[in-house]
Amino acid sequence: MKALITACLLSLLVIMHGAFAADLKTAKQQGWIGEQNDGYLGLPKNDAPPDVKALVADVNGQRKAQFEQIAARNGIPEAEAARVFAREAAERTLPGNYVQNQSGAWVRK
Repeated sequence: MKALITACLLSLLVIMHGAFAADLKTAKQQGWIGEQNDGYLGLPKNDAPPDVKALVADVNGQRKAQFEQIAARNGIPEAEAARVFAREAAERTLPGNYVQNQSGAWVRK
């Protein structure tokens, strides 16, 4: 019984955290997150809240794993897989959101 209660409380905590944590689309629209020119997410503003920074770290970890798999399957360097993704991500970025140009500066699309 105690284990069930603990599990329920932990589930509730996770749900509550998700309700307050930043989501990618909103964070991009608010200018906290942008698409870097290397295939990863970045922070155009230095004062991003902790939940936004955590979201960037989480998504970048997932992207790194995907880039590693794509590189291994295709016999290419991981950085090349990431660069291809970066170009596609920049093209898909909605107007008004940040992207990093080739020189590394943040610009609104």
